[in-house]
Amino acid sequence: MADIEQGRGTLDVNIYERLVQSVVDYAIYMLSLDGRVSSWNPGAERIKGYSAAEIIGSHFSRFYTPEDREAGLPQKALERAAQDGRFIAEGWRLRKDGSRFWAAVVIDPIRENGETVGFAKITRDMTDQHAAALEALEYERSFRLLVQGVSDYAIFMLDLNGRVESWNAGAQRIKGYTASEILGEHFSRFYTEEEAAAGAPERALETARREGRFTAEGWRRRKDGTRFWAGVVIDAIHDDDGRMIGFAKVTRDLTERREAQLELERSQQALFQAQKMEAVGQLTGGLAHDFNNLLTGITGSLDLMKTRLAQQRYDELDRYISAAQGAASRAATLTHRLLAFSRRQTLEPKAVDASRLVVGLEDLLRRSVGPQVEIETAFEAGLWTCFCDPNQLENAVLNLCLNARDAMADGGAVVIRTANAAIDSAAAAMLDMAEGEYVVLSVSDTGAGMPPDVLARAFDPFFTTKPPGKGTGLGLSMIYGFAKQSDGQVQIRSEPGLGTTVSIYLPRHHGEAEAEAAARPRRLLPKAKDGETVLIVDDEATVRMLVGDTLAELDYKAIEAPDAGAGLKVLASDVDIDLLITDVGLPGGMNGKQMADAARALRPGLKVLFITGYAENASLSHTQLEPGMHVLSKPFAIDELAARIRAIIEAD
Repeated sequence: MADIEQGRGTLDVNIYERLVQSVVDYAIYMLSLDGRVSSWNPGAERIKGYSAAEIIGSHFSRFYTPEDREAGLPQKALERAAQDGRFIAEGWRLRKDGSRFWAAVVIDPIRENGETVGFAKITRDMTDQHAAALEALEYERSFRLLVQGVSDYAIFMLDLNGRVESWNAGAQRIKGYTASEILGEHFSRFYTEEEAAAGAPERALETARREGRFTAEGWRRRKDGTRFWAGVVIDAIHDDDGRMIGFAKVTRDLTERREAQLELERSQQALFQAQKMEAVGQLTGGLAHDFNNLLTGITGSLDLMKTRLAQQRYDELDRYISAAQGAASRAATLTHRLLAFSRRQTLEPKAVDASRLVVGLEDLLRRSVGPQVEIETAFEAGLWTCFCDPNQLENAVLNLCLNARDAMADGGAVVIRTANAAIDSAAAAMLDMAEGEYVVLSVSDTGAGMPPDVLARAFDPFFTTKPPGKGTGLGLSMIYGFAKQSDGQVQIRSEPGLGTTVSIYLPRHHGEAEAEAAARPRRLLPKAKDGETVLIVDDEATVRMLVGDTLAELDYKAIEAPDAGAGLKVLASDVDIDLLITDVGLPGGMNGKQMADAARALRPGLKVLFITGYAENASLSHTQLEPGMHVLSKPFAIDELAARIRAIIEAD
């Protein structure tokens, strides 16, 4: 049995010996009690350069550098291994050829019966790993010095909860805190009290956590309580395993840049105002000329009507009535064009299919341009819906087709196209519009085109190249105003001899186009059914009289008030009021919208019809009017007023 055990022990030793001798990445060898080499494996020969015959019996201190040998490091290593049971270290070691390598060393004592009889030593060449570690340390040191040296940016780290973990010189300069004052504090103290209370810091971290980055500009606070305009970037930081460990935050003081930008905007606004005043000067002359002609037609017709009435020549009255009505209608058209140029006309926007709108106009367009001009259409399949006033868009298309006709004295072709367009930031900057998705309606002709000097003034009010009496010069100005008020844009491309293309960009609307209302035959004016009472508030006595007389003719009871104060007195009484009709621009410090709001506080659900010459108050936008509130633009026809009154009163 003893022989068997002895044989097994000899077998185990042989296995371990073969294992050690097969290792080439580690130097594995034995030392005697006094440190002399007693065994040597191929790994030791590869790493240190000595063969077994050259090194066995030599002291292992020859692997150490002269400075380490002089410091007694080899003997200390053996003593520590014997005392502590193991010695572990890293350091420079020498090969046979004198070159150095960075070694990871483990020395274990070999004991028999509790006595140390020698040592087992394992050495690994870690030169490449050591160089990589030193490079990483140097990079980290350089980066730390870089961050600490930056004074124009506050660069610091936040933990997952938003507490400050690092602080650079730029952060101290911009925010006023030293590192000892701010480390461990929550970064929300940099926000204004209003934003901190509204949860802005938490939302910023949540965005960075969800999307990887948060960017913003806004007011921030310094240590002394002063505010500065900051550009902020917060990035989520992840470790090598993809686990988020915190946030990197960079803040820049943009106060001076913002002030410069605001000053530039103020200068641009001043320039725009100067240009606008110049345009107003041009408008005044053109407006006076056109309105004097129209007023002459109206006043002359009224004078002749008065004369014919005195002469009892009643059969000639219709002629002068028609002349006065025609002049008034042309004046209304001119007014709408002027309001469109100033972008203050009251629009009634709806979801519109531009292709369908053009199809509905084709017969009118063909009759308007005459037989010498061919109308062609090219519609994009799957055209998006746009949101605009369809009547104004129809007027724009008609105006463009008439302009195209006038540019083709010998006839030609007009092509009306619709298309979808996605405007990116570069195109938006070039076109002076917001980036996004648009519906484009363009009208092209094969006419004479425009030279650069004429093209530059195409949108100027009252500018026209047509002969006197052939155009007001307001057509393109009206189209420009309509497009801008609809949050769109107009672009003109033209070259002499190559024709002109005018493109109207209207923002995409996500929804179906509204169905067109069926045309109704003209019918008698709808009268009151139960003698309903209507309150009329307008500072213009003539308007009150006309509306009041119309209501009386239709069997309504009309109550008139010249201003908001008088109107509210009536509304505060116990008189039944079925409908409030009010101008928007009223004297006395309270406009029609404000009065209507006050009236609804007294009479919830009161039905209101605003009559207005222009949109005095942005709150009259159709997207903001409350239910039961409606708008009718001046001037209006009496039958239109009667129909609107009846429809509003009967509505639920």
